[in-house]
Amino acid sequence: MADTVRFDIEDDVATITVDRPESLNALNVETLQALHDAVDEAEAEEARVLVLTGAGDDAFVAGADISYMAEMDSQEAHEYAELGHDLADAIESFPAPVVAAINGYAFGGGMELALACDLRVASETAVLGQTEIDLGIIPGWGATQRLPRLVDDETARRLIYFGDRLDATDAHEEGIVGDVVAHDELDDHVASLAADLAAKSRTALRAAKDAINQSHETPLDAGLDYERRTWAGLFGSHDQREGMAAFLEDRDPDFE
Repeated sequence: MADTVRFDIEDDVATITVDRPESLNALNVETLQALHDAVDEAEAEEARVLVLTGAGDDAFVAGADISYMAEMDSQEAHEYAELGHDLADAIESFPAPVVAAINGYAFGGGMELALACDLRVASETAVLGQTEIDLGIIPGWGATQRLPRLVDDETARRLIYFGDRLDATDAHEEGIVGDVVAHDELDDHVASLAADLAAKSRTALRAAKDAINQSHETPLDAGLDYERRTWAGLFGSHDQREGMAAFLEDRDPDFE
């Protein structure tokens, strides 16, 4: 793994940190590939929760590397888009909840990686935006598809068309982030949230994530059918038996 990305795991919570603070954690090819390797490592380690964040106090991920993109031709741009899409898809399909700890600027590709996460928690100093329009391009790592699924269609269009930047409070009001906390409380808040998730049933959380993701990909009737089958398939598992026994016995469950 490149030295532009840090990977840590403790108490079943994996943390991936983009470590290019001198470049506001912008994503060059090396960093994109290292991030994908880190996501794969978190899966191999069977992390129950994955946290994605950026190094320093200024940026989560300020975006893709514009100095690298400036002279790309169409074929090179396609290959670069594939790298970003592959990473965002790996985050979205990760077999456990993924939490974006947005500690500063999250522009362009940085916001797109946050959109691929399950949950987003922002520092009160964070600023988010799909700013690609001012570069003469559009979002290329998934925002044209994920953002309208998260907020209403017109809000997504306005954010993409105008390239507006939202502070953390406005992003929360639009439903882009779930929590806004004081900057110096972000790490503790995310750690507490991750610990709560890690204590839940691994199999049930994965099933819930898969079922919710289906709602983005299928008509309602197919999604409901998937939910029914997934729900029924959990019965007979250790966690289902243990969870219900613990409820009936008025004790905390001991999930696998």
